[in-house]
Amino acid sequence: MAIIDIEAPLHEAHRDNHTHRDVNGGWLRPAVFGAMDGLVSNLALMTGVAGGAVGQNTIVLTGLAGLAAGAFSMAAGEYTSVASQRELVEAELDVERRELRKHPQDEEAELAALYEGRGVEPELAREVARQLSRDPEQALEIHAREELGIDPSDLPSPLVAAVSSFGSFALGALLPVLPYLLGATALWPALLLALVGLFACGAVVARVTARTWWYSGLRQLALGGAAAGVTYALGSLFGTAVG
Repeated sequence: MAIIDIEAPLHEAHRDNHTHRDVNGGWLRPAVFGAMDGLVSNLALMTGVAGGAVGQNTIVLTGLAGLAAGAFSMAAGEYTSVASQRELVEAELDVERRELRKHPQDEEAELAALYEGRGVEPELAREVARQLSRDPEQALEIHAREELGIDPSDLPSPLVAAVSSFGSFALGALLPVLPYLLGATALWPALLLALVGLFACGAVVARVTARTWWYSGLRQLALGGAAAGVTYALGSLFGTAVG
């Protein structure tokens, strides 16, 4: 916790100590969670197949297929989801834009009432609403922020979401396959590298949470390890039954 120096001028103390972490996560959260998703899903898939006592080539092929299928699925899902969300937001913005054009006084009164509801004196609220409503685009942005909770100038890009999801998932899914591609002939190097990756992803996630890095890392390690253990056991069970 930061401590304010009482000897310093108030504005300097506030400036130096009143800072916050990025609570939305920015690019970090989706990137780390995409990589974690790819890592856990592909690790579980490969350990499940390995539990069935199949050959090395089958495990590698399974890992590569899981990487490709998962990455494309994530990219398609993210693109569709973000594009649909953006289209919905743009449709609502068009509604608000038409209302501002057809009923400017009503929209101005609505904005003033909103500020009054937040404790601003009525006369001041009306004056603020009047001044802010002079510029139609500024008025649209303010109404969008206040009524819809969005920033019209900062809408998410479906293409960026798809590419980042594809890349982060593929990177995570590559970890358990990598030892095999480098010549490993047993499961344990892939498992070890994947578990290290899980701990690292969990530790990085701590940057956007209130947890310590070691707690977050161990938690993700335990969850991913449990998923791998369960699928290995199922692979062994079904592999024996099929065999």
